[in-house]
Amino acid sequence: MMSLTLNVPASAKLTDEQFYELCQINRDLRIERTAIGELILMPPTGGETGKRNAKLTARFVIWNEQTELGEVFDSSTCFTLPNGANRSPDVAWIARERWNTLTPEQKEKFPPICPDFVVELRSPSDALKPLQDKMQEYLDNGARLGWLFNYQDRQVEIYRSNREKEVLEAPVTLSGEAVLAGFFLNLESFW
Repeated sequence: MMSLTLNVPASAKLTDEQFYELCQINRDLRIERTAIGELILMPPTGGETGKRNAKLTARFVIWNEQTELGEVFDSSTCFTLPNGANRSPDVAWIARERWNTLTPEQKEKFPPICPDFVVELRSPSDALKPLQDKMQEYLDNGARLGWLFNYQDRQVEIYRSNREKEVLEAPVTLSGEAVLAGFFLNLESFW
């Protein structure tokens, strides 16, 4: 099952509060919103993608608990990006000092901040180009590092601010570089 994009006329565009309310009364749906107001309804993941996502999230949580450098978020967290889009990466991380600039109300709803680091996992039903565009959108809105896992092609695309994307063929490890200081991800069991 692929995602479904609903085009919304300019006269019916939702405010941030209306979008939040729409998501709250439709909790069983995973909804994102593009910068131009389109609504994207995404299906739930299958078992293998869900398993990979849980393992990735756990590894980031363990690293973050040891370093206490920031906050880790799972795939159900929706962020309001500076361009107005509402996006939910599969894994996200925000440096503590940036997270702490938000008010308690901002933290409770869809935080108006772009994560410093994002991960997207390509599900078997996902087309690659929209995910690549989403990764570029994160960079354009302030992300410093992003990883797009393309299991179908056994590749990881690495997105960095102010650099061309790098494509790795079935890497064994990934480094969090300067963004995620001291984080290394072993991928031997992922492929």
